Amino acid sequence: MTITVRELVYYPVKGCAGTSADSARVIGTGLEHDRTFMVVDAAEGAFRSQRTHPAMAAIKVGILRSGAVLALSAEGVEPLRLDVAPDGPRRDVSMFDRPLGAAVDQGDTVAEWFSDVLGTKSRLVRAAPGFDRDGWGDTPGKVNFADAHAVLVTSTASLDDLNARIAARGDADAVPMDRFRPNIVLTGKDEPHFEDRVRRMTLGSVELAHSVRATRCSVPLVDQLTGLRRGPEPVRTLATYRREAEYGNRVSFGVKNAVVCEGVVSVGDPVTVQGLVGR
Repeated sequence: MTITVRELVYYPVKGCAGTSADSARVIGTGLEHDRTFMVVDAAEGAFRSQRTHPAMAAIKVGILRSGAVLALSAEGVEPLRLDVAPDGPRRDVSMFDRPLGAAVDQGDTVAEWFSDVLGTKSRLVRAAPGFDRDGWGDTPGKVNFADAHAVLVTSTASLDDLNARIAARGDADAVPMDRFRPNIVLTGKDEPHFEDRVRRMTLGSVELAHSVRATRCSVPLVDQLTGLRRGPEPVRTLATYRREAEYGNRVSFGVKNAVVCEGVVSVGDPVTVQGLVGR
């Protein structure tokens, strides 16, 4: 069977809702507009995520005028349209206690908006011009404000297998793909987790190379529509068959990739696999 692109999603603000696209430009740091913005603690500049603020999942973000404007909406507050400041006053930010340097602060109005939604003092920042951050793994690549890699790839076969295992337990509902916040979802291959074995792939005019498997924290427990933590699935079931000794015995789902050739990818594009390793 032909492997094709089933879905494309980018996440303009790290931790907030994703935006599906029929076609996307892919640059060195991933899908265009992906994780260009980040919500941080107002005092320390530490990033906020669904790990501690699951309500972020239900914050919708629209990209308008090619990224010049953000349209923000959330339950219980007035929507906000933000004129993006590509440069200006900066503040030091960090992720996982690692300094990332200075990012461009987007001002008091949007800071107050996020503070109201999340119930804690927050600021919104944008990657500054010239921001240069390395990933890690087999092919490190470059990354904006994603955890550590440019593109997260999953497959429908992997999700179908997981949901079959959850169903076999008989006490939980199936989980949707958005729990794993992928950028690219592949379909057309029956083998669960075949994406783990792919070392290079071409999709449209884009080429990706394997970095690492995607290990999972508590974020897949969050309902991405409501911003409420549901648990214990899918992590409970993943733990029965997807523990990765080389990654500290954490569970994995999906694979993280670096961009080695920029271009455009569209839903329905065939995927050419250029390298496979054993199971």
